[in-house]
Amino acid sequence: MSGTQGRPRGFDREAALDRAVLEFWQHGYEATSVSGLTTAMGIKPPSLYAAFGDKRTLFSEAIQRYGATYGAVAGRVLDAEPDARRGMERMLYALAEAYTEPGHPPGCMVITAAVNCTAAAEEVKAELRALREASKAAFRRRIAADVAAGRLPADTDPDDLATYYAAVVQGMSTQAVDGVGRERLERVAELAMRSWPDHP
Repeated sequence: MSGTQGRPRGFDREAALDRAVLEFWQHGYEATSVSGLTTAMGIKPPSLYAAFGDKRTLFSEAIQRYGATYGAVAGRVLDAEPDARRGMERMLYALAEAYTEPGHPPGCMVITAAVNCTAAAEEVKAELRALREASKAAFRRRIAADVAAGRLPADTDPDDLATYYAAVVQGMSTQAVDGVGRERLERVAELAMRSWPDHP
């Protein structure tokens, strides 16, 4: 493309962004350098700044891209089922597969990308925390709807149950990063579903 200094001919912004996603996912926000990004993306620093702004802005766009691609499975599966229990069960098994499939780093980028960030990256940590809280809120809405519909006991606490399954999801991601395979994570999913409240 012409007109942007430093941008190579044939620059594919979407493909470069996809490679940035993998770089941030693999190394985390702070440990990912601009030089590492430009090498992975196949561009020069001027092209990165011209097309994406700075590293922080690129990270936010990469997180959005992750949510629309690799990270979309959880919400899609959860919402596809007619009740919260089946949605949660399907989601946990889908994540056991997604967190361990080859071709990309293990685990969930939203969970792992800012685990060990310093205070300088507090804004990044807050951004990722908000995304995790949004996922937990989605769990809560499905659970609360089932309580209201009589599919779960009336004394079920949607906040407690949503927090529990959010902890399961985050733990499965961490285990995947530590090298635990799909079958073992599916066993975690099976055990976690034993905690689901009995039908009234």
